[in-house]
Amino acid sequence: MSSAFETLRRDFGGDIIEPGAAEYEAAGRSVLAAGSPAYVLRPRSVGDVRAGVRFAAATGSPLSVRGGGHAFPGFGTNDGGVVIDLRELADVEIIDAERHLVRIGGGATWGQVADALAPHGLAISSGDTRSVGVGGLTLTGGIGWKVRKYGLALDNVVAAELVTAGGQVVRASAEENPELFWALRGGGGNFGIVTAFDFAAHPTTDVFHGRITFPAAEAATVLQGWADHLRAAPEELTSLANLANPFAGGAEAPVEICVAFDGDDAGLAAKAIDPIRRLGTVIDDDVALRPYADTLVDGMVPPPGIRFLARSAFVAEESVPEALGVLADVGTSGRPPAISVRSVGGAVSRVPGEATAYAYRRAELMVVTTVVGPAPVVEAAGPALEGIWRRLAPHVDGAYANFLSSATEEDVAAVYPEPTYRRLAAVKREYDPGNLFAGNHNIRPR
Repeated sequence: MSSAFETLRRDFGGDIIEPGAAEYEAAGRSVLAAGSPAYVLRPRSVGDVRAGVRFAAATGSPLSVRGGGHAFPGFGTNDGGVVIDLRELADVEIIDAERHLVRIGGGATWGQVADALAPHGLAISSGDTRSVGVGGLTLTGGIGWKVRKYGLALDNVVAAELVTAGGQVVRASAEENPELFWALRGGGGNFGIVTAFDFAAHPTTDVFHGRITFPAAEAATVLQGWADHLRAAPEELTSLANLANPFAGGAEAPVEICVAFDGDDAGLAAKAIDPIRRLGTVIDDDVALRPYADTLVDGMVPPPGIRFLARSAFVAEESVPEALGVLADVGTSGRPPAISVRSVGGAVSRVPGEATAYAYRRAELMVVTTVVGPAPVVEAAGPALEGIWRRLAPHVDGAYANFLSSATEEDVAAVYPEPTYRRLAAVKREYDPGNLFAGNHNIRPR
């Protein structure tokens, strides 16, 4: 260890934070998990990332890679190992103005990206939270406010630079290392540390964005009408439905239909959104023209001791009525979890299923349930939550990695169907045969 650490000290130009340092407590935790790593490394260059990876490999230390640090299972920290925190690798650079190509550092957040691109009239289809990291979201999906028009965040990646388990720098694109490029778009952080992404951005205007709320008693009608409308709505309209918000009354909370219309034409926006307004008794409607960057919200940093229990699945078109019926019933009775239903389809479904490692192209909806609270509250909610998912099981499939609070073998199997997993495992064998990058929904190099 001492020899390896001396080599790290020599080769690493960033910050090395150890227990006892003033900033250690904050540096050791991710947004949703506490940790006590032996070292937190904050590289300032690709060379620093290489040195950090080689150090972790040489010492046999558990390795965590942190971008925004929002992973529900706490992938961004560990106990006794090495954390490579990419926050200093956050540059956002337009590398081809004519083609709208943007190079983004692996440690950037989506808020930084939106702010940097806004003066150029550009945007990238991403998530919906400013502090979420570009890397973690993109490598496993990216369902945001432009998903039906421009697809997943990973659908807009044209190349990536990463440091592999052996400390080599590799570029992946459709022309260079194409099988690795396939795996990176959906396979998570299994294959190395992405230090930079090249994205194809798109011109953007202000967008019509906001929330329309209805009484909880109208949940079944509103949800089904909403899904029916989204199936035929213009792809400029992306939407999600929330019910059972624990901060707004739980089972009695209004049904929230959040919308984003990608364009600043008021007439076209009204034509797309007004059918939703007619689905029931509107309690509130704050939809307005806003800069795209303002649609991204600040991420919540929970107080110590608060836990999250998140679970997700996809719904194909033929199962939508049954799945929404279960969710409307569950969300308006008893003590339900928070429920969110996101529209996908559109541009997502037009990408061939084998084009990327994201496996659920046919899905029309993605469902998420979340329980938040102190550990005893979350644990007590477990049996009821299992009951809900047993009711949903005949009508849903798979899981979305970005909304899972665990990483069991069952979770991994849900994220990656067997054919996808086998292909990913072959790529893993080539680039990380020792499974150094195991702090994720792990693909084993078998």
